[in-house]
Amino acid sequence: MTTSFTDAPTAEQRHEMIALAAYYLAERRHFAPGAANADWLNAERMIDALIAAQSVDVTTTPERVRNALKFSLA
Repeated sequence: MTTSFTDAPTAEQRHEMIALAAYYLAERRHFAPGAANADWLNAERMIDALIAAQSVDVTTTPERVRNALKFSLA
C-alpha cells in the first residue's frame, strides 16, 4: 500500500513518534545523562526520514514505529 500525502501523520502524531523514538535512543544508550537533546534531534531526523519514505502514516502503531527504528539503528 502506498501512502499519499493525506495519510501523513498529523503534527501531534509526529511529535508522539519522535518522543517514542527519542526514548528508544536513550534506552539504547542505557539512559546515560547528558544526551537528551541529541536523542530528540536524532529522533526527529529518523522519524522525518520514515515519513518521507512513507514507512509510517496515520495508522502506524507504536510497535510499528519501534520495528521501523530497529531497522534504522541496525
